[in-house]
Amino acid sequence: MEGDTFSGLGNGNLVDTKVLQQFNSSFGQVQSILDQNRLLINEINQNHESKIPDNLSRNVRLIRELNNNIRRVVDLYADLSTSFTKSMEDSSNGDSVGTLRSDGKAGNKRVRSG
Repeated sequence: MEGDTFSGLGNGNLVDTKVLQQFNSSFGQVQSILDQNRLLINEINQNHESKIPDNLSRNVRLIRELNNNIRRVVDLYADLSTSFTKSMEDSSNGDSVGTLRSDGKAGNKRVRSG
């Protein structure tokens, strides 16, 4: 397996290592935001159950923060989709793409269409 390249989606297109790095980074950011959302939801629920006026008014800010976090996740997924689509289009047009071999080393290959 040493020296193999990874192909994307089973169609023979090589996956650009920059795209893989962006996926990795973006999914890490998404996971971090989702973890934060879990904490926010728990706090919102506790404040709601307490029925203490100060806690209930604090929930307004927490819910706004939760909504902003959800928007950020949507934006990250949209960016990922755009980046992946562009990478696949570039690959199918015969552009050079970075590849990742099974030994973890990056390489470059010229992809031929047709």
